[in-house]
Amino acid sequence: MKVLQLCLKPPLPAKDGGCIAMNNITMGLLEAGHSVKILTIFTQKHDFVPEELPAEYVDKTEIEGVYIDTHVNIVDAFANYITSDSYNIARFFSADFDIKLTRLLKYNRYDVIHLESLFMTPYLPTIRRNCNTPVVLRSHNLEFVIWERIAKGTKNFFKRAYLNYLAKKMKKYEISMLNYVDGIASISDEDRQRFYDLGIQRPIRTIPFGIDLRNYPIHASTPSEVALFHIGAMDWGPNIEGIQWFLDKIWMRIHNEFPDLKLYLAGRNMPISNMPVLPNVIYLGEVEDAIQFMESKKIMIVPLLSAGGIRVKIIEGLALQKPVISTSLGAEGLECVHGENIFLADSPQQWLDAIGELLNNPNRMEEMGEAGRAHVRAYFDIAGISKTLVNFYKELRRE
Repeated sequence: MKVLQLCLKPPLPAKDGGCIAMNNITMGLLEAGHSVKILTIFTQKHDFVPEELPAEYVDKTEIEGVYIDTHVNIVDAFANYITSDSYNIARFFSADFDIKLTRLLKYNRYDVIHLESLFMTPYLPTIRRNCNTPVVLRSHNLEFVIWERIAKGTKNFFKRAYLNYLAKKMKKYEISMLNYVDGIASISDEDRQRFYDLGIQRPIRTIPFGIDLRNYPIHASTPSEVALFHIGAMDWGPNIEGIQWFLDKIWMRIHNEFPDLKLYLAGRNMPISNMPVLPNVIYLGEVEDAIQFMESKKIMIVPLLSAGGIRVKIIEGLALQKPVISTSLGAEGLECVHGENIFLADSPQQWLDAIGELLNNPNRMEEMGEAGRAHVRAYFDIAGISKTLVNFYKELRRE
């Protein structure tokens, strides 16, 4: 099949979970013998330098990028505030991108157009004007749910009211777009059910995040430091919120119980100078090699309180045979079983119990790690997931 993949940021370099998820879709389709053309937005946060990408990748995908300034503009934000538009979405519309997309559709024929996230839906009218090709929305998150959860956890009344207002506008827009595409590739069964509950009438398939385990080899000869670690972009609200909660409510209880245990925090755009100074907490900021960093530590923590979709970093951690401790919400959609291939902890005591069980029984760490990798092999293998996605494409083309 010939697929046009429209991305809100370059899939490579794989700076965060969203990039990894998009790139794995690309590579899975290419590995299966299909053709993929990438047209991507790039921004001040996610640059696009084709010369720094693998030449084979550039040749196979014919990747092109269009710069969009997504800085918040107060005038535009206010204009959207008094209209029915969602400014969070509108920031990703560009006349230049629209023109390039129009030319692509005029001179090429694709079997399917694959939109990576809700933020690419402002280009749906252009697609509809220029072709009858089926459009599939790859939903990484239910965006309005993230805003609702953040608002719920916000103490300031006025900020909470504003966030609820944003969530309401986002929900209205999201539902309209979900009913405008031809099909939805949901990241988890939980999200698929949410779509049905919202009254979405379009065909939906669960297409989870997939990885190639060959890219996550286990180096048994390289020992990992027995320490906690977290890695995630710290310019994403749910990550900031979760880490602040963990440091405020949980870390000192853990430190008092295990005074030699260290916690390493890594991630892009971490405000290190504004982070609290706590014993045995090491702020690393962005690391050069995320996989190498994850390999070097023993226990992954994911204290998410307000997110949707599926957590890419958890799947990577499991693939690397790391025991993972997460909130129930953070592990949503992973089909993991508490105590079997992951630990779920939502209260300070549950976090303390999970960490204690691992530290006091090294064999337990090894068992959990092996079970986690086996779970990834069974549920998140990219080859099988790509086959399911292509079958979904074909179903939409027959309708």
